[in-house]
Amino acid sequence: MTSSAAPRISCEVTEMRADKARIFNIQRYSLNDGQGIRTVVFFKGCPHRCPWCANPESLSPRIETVRRESKCLRCVRCRQDADECPSGAWEHIGRDVTLEQLERDVLKDEIFFRASGGGVTLSGGEVLMQAEFATRFLQRLRQLGIRTAIETAGDTAFSRLLPLAQACDEVLFDLKIMDAERAREVLNINQPRVLDNFQRLLKEGIRVTPRLPLIPGFTLTDENVAQILAFLAPFPIAEVHLLPFHQYGEPKYHQLDKVWQMAGIPAPAEQDIAPLREKVERAGYRVVMGG
Repeated sequence: MTSSAAPRISCEVTEMRADKARIFNIQRYSLNDGQGIRTVVFFKGCPHRCPWCANPESLSPRIETVRRESKCLRCVRCRQDADECPSGAWEHIGRDVTLEQLERDVLKDEIFFRASGGGVTLSGGEVLMQAEFATRFLQRLRQLGIRTAIETAGDTAFSRLLPLAQACDEVLFDLKIMDAERAREVLNINQPRVLDNFQRLLKEGIRVTPRLPLIPGFTLTDENVAQILAFLAPFPIAEVHLLPFHQYGEPKYHQLDKVWQMAGIPAPAEQDIAPLREKVERAGYRVVMGG
């Protein structure tokens, strides 16, 4: 199934209150997603439908409930209630947090940020769906001297994207399928708007780092990479992140009773990635594998 069969979800219409956000995970001690040791906050909800998404629990903005078979105690009378389950086999995915709660949570790792030159990265899902909260949160961290970044596909009105980008130190910006029609049909992404937003952020003096997911059958082609490099050529960009496809998200699809569209597709081997990496390096960019 492709996104042409799915209802369109807009980044503009699912905003929660500015003083509260819905997240589904906080990942500590990450060595990707920005410089140094990072704490990554994953926001719930995404308007896009990338077949290779490794976080299917991020797609719906609603709080979901899943059952983990490995934790099940086979209770005689199962209420299927995450709040009452004695073993944690039933659990909620997603919780609502205030600015103060989230700030306290990420500041537990402050010593690692200071020592490593790291910081906090907001990911998803798509953080633009909760842009007002995210902007206020990043502004609070900036006042504390903590470096921040966001990960985004950049598909929203520029007036919504710019305040969020200005509130952080770096925008990790995904460039996926460059063909506009295919990006719309497969990913539910407005690619012309994405590319326009990318250019406008750079004109505003925002530090933008392009990230290229390398997905067999979708983005891992000479043509797609060549189109990305041609697009990037006029801009003063020093670094490009390459994100090879992996199968780590497959178990989550089973837990959520969703179809994993990439089943049976192997992760690209080094010999598949090497020619594209060399092409990016020959274009004058420093390549970081994995972000």
